[in-house]
Amino acid sequence: MKALVFERQEARYAAASVASQVRPGAGAGVGPLKLSDISKPDLPEGKWVRVSPILTGICGSDLSTIDGHSSGYFDDLVSFPFVPGHEVVGMTEDGKRVILEPVLGPEARNESPAFKGAAPGDGLDYGYLLSGEIGSGIQTGFCSDTGGGWGEQLVAHKSQIHSAPKSLTDEDAVMVEPAAGGVHAAAKAQIDGGVVVVQGAGTMGLATIAALRQYTNADTIIASAKYPIQKQFAADLGADVVVAPSELARSVRRVTGCKMLGDNLSGGADVTIDAIGNAASIESSIGLTRPRGRVVMVGMPGKVNVDLTALWHRETEMVGAYTYGTDEWPDGTSISSFKRAKELVRKAKLGRLVSAKYPLDRYKDAISHAAQAGQRGSIKVVFEQNPQF
Repeated sequence: MKALVFERQEARYAAASVASQVRPGAGAGVGPLKLSDISKPDLPEGKWVRVSPILTGICGSDLSTIDGHSSGYFDDLVSFPFVPGHEVVGMTEDGKRVILEPVLGPEARNESPAFKGAAPGDGLDYGYLLSGEIGSGIQTGFCSDTGGGWGEQLVAHKSQIHSAPKSLTDEDAVMVEPAAGGVHAAAKAQIDGGVVVVQGAGTMGLATIAALRQYTNADTIIASAKYPIQKQFAADLGADVVVAPSELARSVRRVTGCKMLGDNLSGGADVTIDAIGNAASIESSIGLTRPRGRVVMVGMPGKVNVDLTALWHRETEMVGAYTYGTDEWPDGTSISSFKRAKELVRKAKLGRLVSAKYPLDRYKDAISHAAQAGQRGSIKVVFEQNPQF
């Protein structure tokens, strides 16, 4: 079968890192990703199924890997060579259209779930990653034995499979995975009215804005967005105020009525959700949040150099929002991020964020487009394939 394969090639990875400094997405041309003819992944024993992708998204973590910027933290949590792609809507061998929840949880490794009805991402110990007959990998798309959505076929454990209802188009369905990340971030924010800031209006930022508006009682949502298409969608999905990044601090001061202490806000937003994840956004998120407020990291930061004095002085809580799980909401509701995400995609019509589709053999164009999506008037770029059964 045809697949885009990412191999462990340190020299090419370094070349990708250099090239991407000149043009985001350039790592696809010089790095260790290539289109290959490979064998279909073996089907492990037990509750596993074959899935043939229809649409697969290109996300920020994919781009970070291809452009040579991913953190060494993940070295022991992936296995090479792997086929990327974890935002997947596909078809099973028996003709069912399904959505993939990519986390390879305990059940995929022959261990018991964290609790009855737990999602793959739930749990307090990652020791299960050492178990099972598949190689290392925290998610489909980073495991050599499962394949990924950037290939013509992958294998998935039944704990990862969700039905795709007829009410969702393929474009809607491929947005469920990022929407689940936005839902999870909104739940982790523990909103109780007040002012909420969302930094970044790419796919994850927009999904988070939609989840905040649909499922929380936030009084005011302030969003930062760089490009016109991002500003348009941020407002449409529920942000009350949308400003350029350079105007964000001024906007927070205006809405909250706080003062300036030198270059810093005396108060700020009750919660800031960082959907960017670089050093500047993290430091800014802390500074935009009132003392004893909360910062939620939904953007993947990697290695950054940040002055955390303000975090200490303002007694700010900072929490991560990695993927999804079973979310606890302030009203006492307990529900999986994916179940709520399917509802959110339908309510907010998130399929309209899919801006461009490419075949696998145009992967360099697709990745370049995804890496420069905002400035090219796009949000989500996906690969499109015909089911191979």
